[in-house]
Amino acid sequence: MEIIGTERSTQRSPRRRRWASVLAAAAVAASALVATQPATADAPWLTQLDGGYIRFTIPVASVEAAVGPVSQVVVEGNFAPSANWGQIGLSRSGANWSATFGPLDPGSYYYQVTGDDSKVMKDPTNPTSVASEPEWSTFFVAGDSAALLADAPQEAGNVTTLTYHSDVADEDRSALVWTPPGYNRNGKPYPVLYLQHGGGQGYRDWTEVGRAEQILDNLSLSGELADMVVVMGDGNVPDFTTELLDNLIPAVRDAYYVSNAKKDRALAGLSMGGVQAFRVLRDHPGEFAYVGVFGAGPSRFGDIADVPVEEINDLTTLFRLYVGNKTDIAYNDAFDSMEQFDALGLEYQFDGVNPDNGHNWNAWQENLIDFAPRLFHGRKQTGDPGFSDGHTALVERFEPPAAGSTPTPWITDDGFVTFETTTDFADAEYVSVWSNWGPGGSWVRVEASKVGDRWRATVGPLDPWSYYYRLIVDRVSVKDASNPTKVTSEPTWSTFFIPGEESRLLADVPAGDGGDLDVVTYQSTVAGQQRSAYVWTPPGYDPDRAEPYPLFVLNHGGGQSWTDWVEVGRARQILDNLALDGATEPMVVVMPNGNVSNFNAEILDNVLPAVEAGYHISSDPARRAMAGLSAGGARTAGMVKAYPGAFSQIGLFSAGFGSTSGIDVAAINAGTDLLRMYVGDITDFVYPSAMSSMAQMEAAGIEFEFDGITIGPHGWDPWQKNLIDFAPRLFHDAS
Repeated sequence: MEIIGTERSTQRSPRRRRWASVLAAAAVAASALVATQPATADAPWLTQLDGGYIRFTIPVASVEAAVGPVSQVVVEGNFAPSANWGQIGLSRSGANWSATFGPLDPGSYYYQVTGDDSKVMKDPTNPTSVASEPEWSTFFVAGDSAALLADAPQEAGNVTTLTYHSDVADEDRSALVWTPPGYNRNGKPYPVLYLQHGGGQGYRDWTEVGRAEQILDNLSLSGELADMVVVMGDGNVPDFTTELLDNLIPAVRDAYYVSNAKKDRALAGLSMGGVQAFRVLRDHPGEFAYVGVFGAGPSRFGDIADVPVEEINDLTTLFRLYVGNKTDIAYNDAFDSMEQFDALGLEYQFDGVNPDNGHNWNAWQENLIDFAPRLFHGRKQTGDPGFSDGHTALVERFEPPAAGSTPTPWITDDGFVTFETTTDFADAEYVSVWSNWGPGGSWVRVEASKVGDRWRATVGPLDPWSYYYRLIVDRVSVKDASNPTKVTSEPTWSTFFIPGEESRLLADVPAGDGGDLDVVTYQSTVAGQQRSAYVWTPPGYDPDRAEPYPLFVLNHGGGQSWTDWVEVGRARQILDNLALDGATEPMVVVMPNGNVSNFNAEILDNVLPAVEAGYHISSDPARRAMAGLSAGGARTAGMVKAYPGAFSQIGLFSAGFGSTSGIDVAAINAGTDLLRMYVGDITDFVYPSAMSSMAQMEAAGIEFEFDGITIGPHGWDPWQKNLIDFAPRLFHDAS
């Protein structure tokens, strides 16, 4: 079989099938299907599939035994944009709650299972644990971009537990200590990095969630890390500075072969731990030659006044600051802090804004990867003082409009979106925003926070594309009343658009440049009522031209209607842009209502005559095409089987062809110039049936094209991409 290229030919060529890819994809589908079988009591709740996909299969009985009966189950973790906290909704089917999700980027993930917004449980089948978050479990997705987070490929450093007495806490306390490969008591004593956790965390978090052991192992084995000892202490004490200087450092010195020289000490911390590190720098200049502040702004706590600037500048080899993007709660504090540092003349380095991560472990892992290799190479030899690759300057505070002052969503030029409810939900207990901002357009919920008598959430940066969302208030779907957009078939949905090159074909064209969009009303003999359809005509449509226009019938899916392709699918914008690019033949496109008892009769006897009466379209089947998504694809396939050749060019989006029993294969092949199949990835619930359907089509001898999956679930992101691919293939060689 030949692989179908993406270039469109203007000459008629034989229809081809890429069947090797179908077989490979079917194997993946089979592995996914295994995970959907009823789960046994001890079966893993989380299954990692090839390609970064994951499958959650959680027995209803296990949930009810842990937290009682619930009406909703989600998996919460770092699944939202910027690796922030987000929720994957699970569906109940039989004895299980389940969902397939992905593809996830390589990296480390942490999650918990939650029922009805507040009933939290640990995955008992995942042996990983996080002491400070007893309900959390973790997993790792391997890949080149996360190589430093992977287990070291060979024997590396060692992590041990140090127990010591704390006079501050008046108790025995613990710290974790990483020693480098080849650690011994010969030669020079080792320098030490003291690495602190954040608020609400503990001394084990850097290893249990942050993968510090793997990071340090891999940096050491690569030669990027100076030989050093790394101590991860417990910062949950009323006087951290005293705890560190008078208790932890002496205990480390007694138990490990480490230098007592201040030039051989470094201190870094994340969030609360970053503020603690700065306070030590401020109050005891020179105790640590290197200081790193990850995701924290000391200005928030009033810690910058009366800083001994000259002492710090003279005695500190490196003072380096880190912050995530606009979703990082430390973003504005970092900006304010650096303004004050500049005014005081305090010397520091800034790693730049991390554009991809917020206030979370993904950002802090990157901070450690950047900071640790800068240490202990000699006075002022701290590496490039500039930003990490891809990081950007922090030039101003992030200030969303005041509550109640603007309709939502409020969108910044760089793709951050702030949602705000009205005051109607002031008494709500839990509010989230559900949207297609997950991998491939999958749906992820993001928690909103109470701000006065409103709820707010900021999400981003979002890739340029079109988005649809709804508010979920105490487990009830609610329309964002401040957003005037609507989706008729989904009354609680609203939409918004992020412009950019990636979404160019979905953008509005300048007024007057695009085609016209009309509503045609006709009498349906099938439904016994008047019904409506959208009709798009191309730019420059001429009802008097000699040659009639070809016709493309574009069908919606189950539970949808004739308005969906325009209201959420952005078909008008796609068709306008493709036409203005010269990528499509001038054509008329009708988007009918397929919700009838006899779809074929509705199209042939009612829709087509109405369009023929009002528009200059061809009656030649070779100049007619039809496509549909999901149930609309099944209806399209039904038309092909019942009336082979009535439409010469066919597209099935996230739909199978169905049974091949009793069909006239020869007539279908003879009357069809193009039959092109599309399906999402394994998160698309029709994926297995679509693959099976193509196997049946191959066995029956039906000629079709399939150029591989469209990344994404059973949703509008893949269907928009399918239309963008399909429409330019029509009518170029049918005349």
